[in-house]
Amino acid sequence: MAHTAARLARLALALGVSCGLVLSAPPSAAQSLAQSVSLRDSVPIGSDGLCEAQIQSPRPGQGLFDRQYRIVCRDAAASVGELQIVGGDTPQMALARLAGADATCRVAPAGSIGGGLNNVAAQLCTSPGKAVERLVLAGTRGGRTFAAAGLAVYADALRLGLATLAGDRLVEGAVNVPLTQAGDAQAFARAQAEAISAEIALSEAYRRSNAGLFAEAAEFFGVSATNLPGQNATEALLNAALQQSNLGNFAEARNLFAKAADDAAGNPLLARLARNFRSLDALNRADPAAALAVLDAPLPQLVDSMEATLQLQIDTVMAERLSSEGGNPVAGAGAVLTLAERLQLLDGQATYLRGTALRLLGHAAEADDLLRRAYADITAVREARVVTVLWLRAQILGDLGTLAEARGETGEAEARHRQAIGLLAATYPGSPALASATAQLAGLYARSGRREEAASLFRQLVANAGDDAHTPALRRHLAPWFALLAEPQANPAEAAEDMFAASQLMLRPGLAQTQAVLARELSGGSDEAAQLFRQAINLGRAIEMKRIEVLTAESQAEQDASLAAALPAMRGELDLLRQRQLDVQQQLAAYPRYRAVSSGRITLGELQATLGDGEGYLKLVMLDDAAYAIYANRISATAYRLDASPARIAQMVDTLRDSIAIEEGGQTITYPFELGVARQLATTLLGPVNDRLAQVRHLIFEPDGALLRLPINLLVMDDASVERYAARTADPDADPYDYRGTAWLGRAMQVTTSVSPASFRDVRAARRSQARGEYLGLGQNVPLLENAVFSPGTRSGIADERCFWSPLTWSNPVKADELRTASAILGSGGGGVALLTDGDFTDTRLKAMNDLNQYRILHFATHGLVTSPQPECPPRPALLTSFGDAESDGLLSFAEIFDLSLDADLVILSACNTASVGGLAASREAGIATGGDFALDGLVRAFVGAGGRNVVASHWPVPDDYDATGRLIGGFFDAGRGQSIAEALRLAQLGLMDDADTSHPFYWSAFAVVGDGAIALRR
Repeated sequence: MAHTAARLARLALALGVSCGLVLSAPPSAAQSLAQSVSLRDSVPIGSDGLCEAQIQSPRPGQGLFDRQYRIVCRDAAASVGELQIVGGDTPQMALARLAGADATCRVAPAGSIGGGLNNVAAQLCTSPGKAVERLVLAGTRGGRTFAAAGLAVYADALRLGLATLAGDRLVEGAVNVPLTQAGDAQAFARAQAEAISAEIALSEAYRRSNAGLFAEAAEFFGVSATNLPGQNATEALLNAALQQSNLGNFAEARNLFAKAADDAAGNPLLARLARNFRSLDALNRADPAAALAVLDAPLPQLVDSMEATLQLQIDTVMAERLSSEGGNPVAGAGAVLTLAERLQLLDGQATYLRGTALRLLGHAAEADDLLRRAYADITAVREARVVTVLWLRAQILGDLGTLAEARGETGEAEARHRQAIGLLAATYPGSPALASATAQLAGLYARSGRREEAASLFRQLVANAGDDAHTPALRRHLAPWFALLAEPQANPAEAAEDMFAASQLMLRPGLAQTQAVLARELSGGSDEAAQLFRQAINLGRAIEMKRIEVLTAESQAEQDASLAAALPAMRGELDLLRQRQLDVQQQLAAYPRYRAVSSGRITLGELQATLGDGEGYLKLVMLDDAAYAIYANRISATAYRLDASPARIAQMVDTLRDSIAIEEGGQTITYPFELGVARQLATTLLGPVNDRLAQVRHLIFEPDGALLRLPINLLVMDDASVERYAARTADPDADPYDYRGTAWLGRAMQVTTSVSPASFRDVRAARRSQARGEYLGLGQNVPLLENAVFSPGTRSGIADERCFWSPLTWSNPVKADELRTASAILGSGGGGVALLTDGDFTDTRLKAMNDLNQYRILHFATHGLVTSPQPECPPRPALLTSFGDAESDGLLSFAEIFDLSLDADLVILSACNTASVGGLAASREAGIATGGDFALDGLVRAFVGAGGRNVVASHWPVPDDYDATGRLIGGFFDAGRGQSIAEALRLAQLGLMDDADTSHPFYWSAFAVVGDGAIALRR
């Protein structure tokens, strides 16, 4: 049941206020293209699709032929300028009016504008309290004055806009926005970031939800719920709750639903939204009976005043915002859904959910009837032209196909799945929704014995899937493809290549959430990468809008000759937008901050070309019921199915973790290590390629599932080690903690952990640090006083009074001994070293430092908080610091880390407990399943985005017993002379492995190199 119910994890209904758009083609599109610019409401500026001029309502006293426009560009959230055509003004009068009475201006070169404009004058102006410089232009033609004013960095848009209006024709040209980190441009970018309103964030949230990007949608809905007023805030909060449920964060979803309950209860629309979303939450939790109970609960009755509004459109202000999304007005009357139509769609979805719940409970016939009724109710709205529910219609069709297959009606099932694909292919190409629908059809072929058709369709799916196509549902739908590829009759080389390509569509939920948080952080930044990232986001939205416009015109072209004539120009605009987006993405690829939030994919051949002699890459893939691995070296690759299920592998990992270190009663307790289980796990993971590892000196390991919580250097590589230990410990006087002589994997080879194939390739290709200093050590926070008062807000990265960390969290600081050891070793070589400890080690000081990029190695000896402070709170990884000024919260969150400016070849995170599932046994009992994966993908990816190439992170705090920490760190840096990071760590670990007191993995195995361990440790 859980397997089937989980398919519903992408049912985030996009019927919110910001998505009430229907397919409505402008009937005079062809005529408008032939008209002069003066007769158009929206005028493209230049030919690269970045900016356009939108006509504004006449002002009081304005002449009959006077016009004014606002300039909207796709890389800016707010208008960047204005254009005016007025009679009676001289250019000097226009300049003064547009500059403003309080502006300070200087004459600027006017240059040639074009369009027959004469007497052109220009000036650059600033206003009190505003650092952003504005350009004002004015000239005359035919007795009229043409003027422009706006942000100076958009000078191209202002000049091209003036030429377009003056010449009354479209003008070729590109709008190039200079991207620098100098003062004015930085102030401009910050102003643009602040101009991203909550309403725009809500539109972005629905756009991502429609495409199945739940982690990203959750972030944007969260912003909207905090900043929007009234009904919009409640709607955003309900959506945020559903996204958390879709991501498996059920405790947080329950908390958010409770917050929205009172405000939603008395509103007929919001009450229906809450009902549907809570039902979806129950289905996500594999509880269809609870979903039915939610659907059976009574809804508030419509009062007379509400009934009177049912046939009215949404208010004018909201309709204007809806129709202007992406800067492209939606023409045609009735483009916005009425309230009655929204209620009908919500009730249709409720019928669908009831049918799905009954299907999961085994009531197939009743479920089929309800699903058909739901489809009819939804398509009845606006004659089935509501774009934003196409994915919901596709989901219903997919479920009908599943029921048909269960009845043995393969032909009917195939028809339903093909119909679903057809709905999504044009509107959401490359989306998770289309990928999942395609995978369902391919899975049907695989189960029906049509292997070649299944393979062809799966390959097509993988090739066409967008970078954001990864969802939990897709991971399940691809299971038949992995099963086919692991069959004995499959071609080994092709199977490895196909499995490797498909595996990169399976983004871990923790990583998806991390990327969403960091993407929001990047979109609000003020550097070059942030500006380009905003361009990419807005271009993506514009492409969606233009694609829908083209789709509409194509569907009606046979009945409307004007639309047929307009299609070539519309397609040309779409091509220009796509080319512009490619250009921006190519520029973005140079920035680590962007690479940290993107999900790039590479081919198996590209990975193999990255590997050197003696290197191997092992990638794991954990599906619901089966686990797979791909192993590659420079010349060959193998894909295989593991001999244990993901659940069994997780049991082995938990057994090993609990025998290493577990917290009980506030103490860390170590038990004799489960050597036999470590051998069994090694056989499970490496069985088919075990012999090949004999030639490997550097293994790059990409974990998945439970293996994110365990370093593989502690795997046991032969049976003899287990037998010798068992024979020795048969003597009751033998030391059960003595593991000398064990054939650990980490003894035989260097190990690097990889976050993804693309990230490994990028780190290996990155330039080395240019920092002048060698080492900066940070740690040993100041404990909080017993009655200390500290500011609320971000202790877990969210503003919720229930999500504060206890002051006791700061009471056991990590000693700075290891920092002093490292600084003494590195300082003896003449390199620049520095320490920040105690009261100097604060979050506010770190964020204010402008020379962090002058240290090649950063070493944090402090606790990492990678789980939730309370079960109902979301995890927000952070490093613990001392408290600083009034703005301090004693934490350096992973979003704040992302905003640091580093140039580090190595970041060391000691004592971070990055693999803890919950720290305390109570956390595990509370069902907290995130932690290790989120920490790896959170803290590590944040440091990579900030400019770190490699991160050495500990899976558990290394103890002070037997001076284990000092010996490990000292040995690491001592061995680093002429050695790579991974080899230096291996050599340091060997010293502890060979000592009876520290041969237990607890003492030597904790650290893992994430990135590319082949990079030299010391210069």
